[in-house]
Amino acid sequence: MDSINKTGSSTMRGAFGRPRLFFSPLRIAAVIIALGVLAPLVSLLWLAAGAGVGHWDHLMRYVLPDAALNTLILLVGVGVLVMVIGAGCAWLVTAFDFPGRQFVSWALLLPLAMPTYIVAFAWLDLLHPIGPIQEAIRSVLGYDSPRQFRLPDLRSMTGAILLLGLVLYPYVYLTMRAMFISQPAHLLEAARTLGLSATGTFLHVALPMARPALAVGTSLALLETLNDIGASEFLGVNTLTVTVYTTWVTRSDLPAAAQIACTMLTVVILLLTLEYYGRKNQRYGTSRQMRGILPAPLKGVRAWLATCATALPILLGFIAPALFLAWESAKRLGDSVTISAGLIQSLQNSLLLAVGVTLVVTFVSLIIAWYARHSAIADRSPERRRTLLRIASLGYAVPGTVLAIGMLTPSMATDNFLAELIGYKGLPLLSAGILLVVCCAIRFMAIGIGALDAGLTRIPPVMEQASRLLGESEFVTFFRVHLPLLRPALVTSALLVFADAMKELPATLLLRPVNFETLATVLYAEAARGTYEEGAIAALLIVLAGTLPVVLLARSQLKTSVEKE
Repeated sequence: MDSINKTGSSTMRGAFGRPRLFFSPLRIAAVIIALGVLAPLVSLLWLAAGAGVGHWDHLMRYVLPDAALNTLILLVGVGVLVMVIGAGCAWLVTAFDFPGRQFVSWALLLPLAMPTYIVAFAWLDLLHPIGPIQEAIRSVLGYDSPRQFRLPDLRSMTGAILLLGLVLYPYVYLTMRAMFISQPAHLLEAARTLGLSATGTFLHVALPMARPALAVGTSLALLETLNDIGASEFLGVNTLTVTVYTTWVTRSDLPAAAQIACTMLTVVILLLTLEYYGRKNQRYGTSRQMRGILPAPLKGVRAWLATCATALPILLGFIAPALFLAWESAKRLGDSVTISAGLIQSLQNSLLLAVGVTLVVTFVSLIIAWYARHSAIADRSPERRRTLLRIASLGYAVPGTVLAIGMLTPSMATDNFLAELIGYKGLPLLSAGILLVVCCAIRFMAIGIGALDAGLTRIPPVMEQASRLLGESEFVTFFRVHLPLLRPALVTSALLVFADAMKELPATLLLRPVNFETLATVLYAEAARGTYEEGAIAALLIVLAGTLPVVLLARSQLKTSVEKE
């Protein structure tokens, strides 16, 4: 088999010709895209370095200690919670059979459709002292006033950890579920034979083997936690992200905001390093001949406890907030026959932004993924391919606020160039929304690149070989061979990018043009005024936009797991 692959690769080099990648248009485009991803980060460092020592002294004394400590506590708390919920639920649905298992196995991914700030806004209203939950509890206990009984305030570090953990645990669940399914059953059976209990087998055998997946899933959840601004701000937690926003917008101190953003970059590098070392030297192979884990049936109380344990995160992280939004939206639609013109305009703006970002990400990802494929065949250095993919995907690890600040200097330079070239007065990139689209595209490019690179990897080189030997050019081969086979990956990545762009808040708040409101910014404004329920329709539309791709992803995961079982 190896000889066939080597022969195919050799023939492909012949079909492609000798490596001609250094001056090829494809290589030039890929390098320009990679430099475009790095430009905001370099710009951010330049802006922060030029701020002066005075800014840094003030930040170190009065701003950074509190914000950095809050961010650290939040990251640790959310990290522990997502590992417990994600890994625990993944093990339960993989290793045991209980009532509702097939449903919860894919429904556990539904909180991915719920942005963190929407969950925070929903639960703040649900758990308000005069909200429905506390009113119901007081009614049962025979109390009449919030002064007699009230639950602890959700606006706290504990509340932020709980709510963010309930939304972000699917990152860990998704990676751990895939890892548990691929683990050979004979290793776990051997542990049970040697006297380990089911819990001991999980802790001492299954969990250590799944450590790479745990590191990846947890790091993704923590990067999303670091990117969050809406939930943290309205839950009263002053994180580094919130501090960057208030320093720039409220205090109009962009250099200081850039210096705080550089501190956030340090946290990002630390998280990426922890992920790398968490999965370093951990390689576990499986074979199609190896039997996967066969779920053990649970009966009685244990079965229903497993059902409740896996259903509770779905209820708290998706169903309860979604029902609240639907109820509040129905009430507002009942009070008014028509939706306000402002909300309709915000919906149009959100769709315009999401479609623009999706098109840019799809086009750019195709270039990067195709160049990576081309270089893997025609080049002798696989490290070059990996480096390009890492750089191009770097934006997903950088919080939206950090990218937004880093985009300003390149955009100002471009605007000045355009002003001199065509005599345009103003800021065309910012006022036209182009800067916002580019920022979001950089942030979500990793989604498209990951999906398309994986799709191209599944296409055997022999298909390209046949097309090239028949005299077709690389361009024609791509459109006639690769693009049709990439259709499922294209649809999946486009749906995921569209949903993420619809709910993007940090970058939109900072880079939107004047009088340009999206559903996310409308909801943020309502929450800032304390009228969460007034933004229910906007929140529900965002959730609906994110639910379809998550359901498709969840169903595909269920299909894959059923096939492996």
